[in-house]
Amino acid sequence: MAFPAVTNVDGSNPGPQSAVLPDTVQMPTGNIWKIGVFNITLSPAIVNSVTAPEQTFAATGIGLLTTDQVQVQCMAPLAGVGVINARVSAADALTLQFCNPTAGGLTPTGSTVYRVTVFRAQPNWAVPASGNQIDW
Repeated sequence: MAFPAVTNVDGSNPGPQSAVLPDTVQMPTGNIWKIGVFNITLSPAIVNSVTAPEQTFAATGIGLLTTDQVQVQCMAPLAGVGVINARVSAADALTLQFCNPTAGGLTPTGSTVYRVTVFRAQPNWAVPASGNQIDW
């Protein structure tokens, strides 16, 4: 009986002629399909005092989908303002939530590079009916 090429959880390989299955069969499925890192230049608007507004930016050329998960890092200091959330609000639209805890309105530096890391879920992945969602 032939078994698929697999690796045990502890990293050992049972070999091609193993008479028993390894402790966990690693299937070629999961829920992260693609990961990409992109730079985008943005010029945010003023962030008023003691607020946390969202601002939406066109992110053409990346191909963002609303099902993507994103992480955003500003590549320059944002004195007094922080990026506290990032999401894809529509296709090719990146929405960032800024926070300004100071006593005055602040405008993040214009034409600043932001690094966007995109995590795309596998399109045919579904939560199993029972058991663990991740099968290690």
